[in-house]
Amino acid sequence: MVIPLAQNKFDVDSRAVRGFLGQQQLEDALTGMDIVIIPAGVPRKPGMTRDDLFNINAGIVKTLCEGIAKCCPKAIVNLISNPVNSTVPIAAEVFKKVGTYDPKRLLGVTMLDVVRANTFVAEVLGLDPREVDVPVVGGHAGVTILPLLSQVKPSCSLTPTEIDYLTDRIQNGGTEVVEAKAGAGSATLSMAYAAAKFADACLRGLRGDASVIECAYVASTVTELPFFASKVRLGRAGIEEIYSLGPLNEYERAGLEKAKKELAGSIQKGVSFVRK
Repeated sequence: MVIPLAQNKFDVDSRAVRGFLGQQQLEDALTGMDIVIIPAGVPRKPGMTRDDLFNINAGIVKTLCEGIAKCCPKAIVNLISNPVNSTVPIAAEVFKKVGTYDPKRLLGVTMLDVVRANTFVAEVLGLDPREVDVPVVGGHAGVTILPLLSQVKPSCSLTPTEIDYLTDRIQNGGTEVVEAKAGAGSATLSMAYAAAKFADACLRGLRGDASVIECAYVASTVTELPFFASKVRLGRAGIEEIYSLGPLNEYERAGLEKAKKELAGSIQKGVSFVRK
């Protein structure tokens, strides 16, 4: 944890927190870690897409992953830094270069899309969001975020208008926050909640808990793309199982094709950044 944040955390009655600052302390921060969470980077501002962040955040992620490869190559990596659709491929290429790549231990965090989907669908259905489960697949930006509303639990019947509304709002939930903050940043509290929720799931998997299933953006054969977000089962080795998409309706199949086209370019952009 960086020093200013650690100083704030010192006020919380939890286990001891250590703070580190800058690249000169990176190895000290990473050595011996079982899970590494990477939220580093610049936030979006109004008018920016996640892809606009690429040139800055790509370099940050590359440096951090080089440190992980050296100091804790067996760690499970939770990658939050945007654009996740490109930064996960960057991390994979860095690890491949030094021979430490384990696809089971590299996960792009798309939990915020799931949290938003559960909340927005619950609002429409008049339910508690904690009782709703919406699979969100694809990626973590715009049209690549594909909520499978035909697979919502509990089972429900949504009108075409509701499906259009919910899909658009889930895909653009981040932009909604950026615009509301009017230049003061992007999603922070909701992202922190989603990151903590996903990290907790990884920890429960490491502990050996059964049936820890969440959506994440991972190396995958679910589609023809090398990376794709879908439900995965977490365990002691990281990803224990990657689930198929299940039955899709016509609306979702069309959305899937749009998502894949966008994702392909983002993935290649990340790969090319490291290989150039």
